[in-house]
Amino acid sequence: MSRIGNLPIEVPAGVTVVCKNNIVTVTGPKGNLVQSVDPSITVEISGGKVALSRSNEEKQTKAYHGLYRALINNMVVGVSKGYTKELELVGVGYRASNKGNIVELALGYTHNIFIELPDEVKVTTKSERNKNPLITLESCDKQLLGHICAKLRSFRMPEPYKGKGVKFVGEEIRRKSGKSATAK
Repeated sequence: MSRIGNLPIEVPAGVTVVCKNNIVTVTGPKGNLVQSVDPSITVEISGGKVALSRSNEEKQTKAYHGLYRALINNMVVGVSKGYTKELELVGVGYRASNKGNIVELALGYTHNIFIELPDEVKVTTKSERNKNPLITLESCDKQLLGHICAKLRSFRMPEPYKGKGVKFVGEEIRRKSGKSATAK
């Protein structure tokens, strides 16, 4: 029995959920998202709630039950409230700036990195004196937002000795002690 899959999804005011031919469309004030659902899962929309049920008790179908419930819930939250992630650049000389949806990163390489973000993602950069530069990403699509954060982070992963790199705000980096200076 899937505990996640059996939970109904509350649909807030201003959000519409439509399921047609195993394609779920969620529309709200922040945007419009579409997700296809496996045929073994049925989506029922009634009374401001979305409920999912499965057709059989196979292991894969049980996994899909919880997966699609979580994906549809993320879509409903995304189009109503939206998602925000903040990345922090830790390191001497690390900078970030943006012009529209093009982000420019200076991460200690010989060249700056330019990356163009999709239109669904809104980006802002903030650089203050004596503070690490911040990149704030906002979107209604949680999957896309996580993918873009992982891509930006992959340019300079946080390293365990000095803690330099691109990290999430509030993330704790496990630090290593480095060389031990024992001389005999």
